[in-house]
Amino acid sequence: MASYPQSLKYAKEHEWARVSGNTATIGITAFAKDQLGDVVYLELPEPGATVKKGEPFGVVESTKAVSELFAPLSGKVTKVNKPLIDAPEGINADPHEKGWMIEIEMSAPQEANELLDANQYEELVAAQQ
Repeated sequence: MASYPQSLKYAKEHEWARVSGNTATIGITAFAKDQLGDVVYLELPEPGATVKKGEPFGVVESTKAVSELFAPLSGKVTKVNKPLIDAPEGINADPHEKGWMIEIEMSAPQEANELLDANQYEELVAAQQ
């Protein structure tokens, strides 16, 4: 079983968020990456776009499937991991660090309290396997 960093918060849709003040960095979990297989294409919003918790913010395509990415938190996109768009295999190698996708300025920071901690997320993943 993959190890999930304690410093991250997790959504039931298998995205993670690293919250720091009013900023959140977002990506997909190792479980999502494993379910998808090798990631070959990534579509992300541009800086300035807004994302809403629970709604799609991008698309990830792998050798197995095409899947929407769902925002774990609401806010305005401040940064996009552009190198990842050109080389999406970075998600395969390191989904919780180098595989980050977007950074947002949260519009509703309290939403982070609704996300799962690492232990809760591991229980969710175990139940889905």
